Amino acid sequence: MPFETDLARALDRTTDPLEPDLTALLAGAVDRGRSRRRRRTAGLVAGAGVGACAVLTAAGLVLSGNLPGFGSAGSDLEPAAQSAPRSVITGARMIETLEATFPGARFSQQTGQDNNPSDPSSGAVANGGMVVDDGQGAATVGISAVRLRLPLRDGDGLGCDQKHTRGGDTCTMTELPSSAAIPGGALVMSEQNASHQPAQADTPRRWTVTVTLKSTGAQLQLVQWNTALGTGPGTVKPTRAAPPLSEQQAVAVLTGPVWAPILAAVG
Repeated sequence: MPFETDLARALDRTTDPLEPDLTALLAGAVDRGRSRRRRRTAGLVAGAGVGACAVLTAAGLVLSGNLPGFGSAGSDLEPAAQSAPRSVITGARMIETLEATFPGARFSQQTGQDNNPSDPSSGAVANGGMVVDDGQGAATVGISAVRLRLPLRDGDGLGCDQKHTRGGDTCTMTELPSSAAIPGGALVMSEQNASHQPAQADTPRRWTVTVTLKSTGAQLQLVQWNTALGTGPGTVKPTRAAPPLSEQQAVAVLTGPVWAPILAAVG
């Protein structure tokens, strides 16, 4: 049950039953094409998993496809429209910046995707993904960068609904005030989802933080799984209780100096 070819969707807040092949899931993630992804699609972060170089891509960080079995938990609202990014952001740059997000950690299975301002229908999203080991257990992480069309409206990463919180899953929306770092302020959507319901002690979980700048529509979506890449059904087990970054840490880093150049380039 491979990921759809959209990283954003893989990271999606979906909660239907699933025995995912993370290798396949991560493989389709990087290709997140938000123009095709539904609101709830958040993408896994890695690409092809063990033996597949698309591990991070499929992880959903930058994908637009859904994780197998992860039925979309989003509403039927139209997806948020995209605008062309302001400049090219390479997959290599996304990987380098993602590594800088976890100083001191070990990385493997890095995968990235360039955006393409000249052809937003096929390359509006830049993304990167990898397996991160910070000494507390390996985790699959991924990130995508896209520019939403202004004015912002309900859509990807811009609102929670009841389906976000079914089965014990959580979703919260907060707003950051305007500051020197984020002129105009930002919307922050934070989610925690079990890979399937009913969740058990050994059910993998996903943490998604989406930051959208209100002034430009630039959006970063960080997805963290408490599991490393698997090689097939039944192999995906939690490797840690919590993600490498807490919600507060994720928001701080996405709105801080590490990711500021990416936000400026995309929006």
